[in-house]
Amino acid sequence: MTTPSGHTEAIAASRVIGTSVYNTEGKSIGSIEDVMLDKMSNGIMFAVIGFGGFLGMGEKYHAVPWATLDYDEDRGGYVVPFTKEQLQAAPAYSIDELTGADGEAARDASFQYYHVKPYWH
Repeated sequence: MTTPSGHTEAIAASRVIGTSVYNTEGKSIGSIEDVMLDKMSNGIMFAVIGFGGFLGMGEKYHAVPWATLDYDEDRGGYVVPFTKEQLQAAPAYSIDELTGADGEAARDASFQYYHVKPYWH
């Protein structure tokens, strides 16, 4: 079965991690570092996107609602419908902060910032 955009409904996390992410202008903004899973709903809470660092130094991590990522076969990566400015102003975290309190604080801030309807309501 496929999604409305023609992609498969399921994908292995190992294929997602490391995939490039692009903004609406087509600029590479980073890559998917990890995905946070919601064990209670059996869904993905958010993608952890890392960008802004050099050789691992100063990198910022952003929790981006999974539903906002769309795979672009031509680019070989995901596109998010946000401008560079929106992404730069988005809440940023350390890896420890993203996983603290089961990731709920980062999830809630992310869905609110990007104006995405929460899947858990």
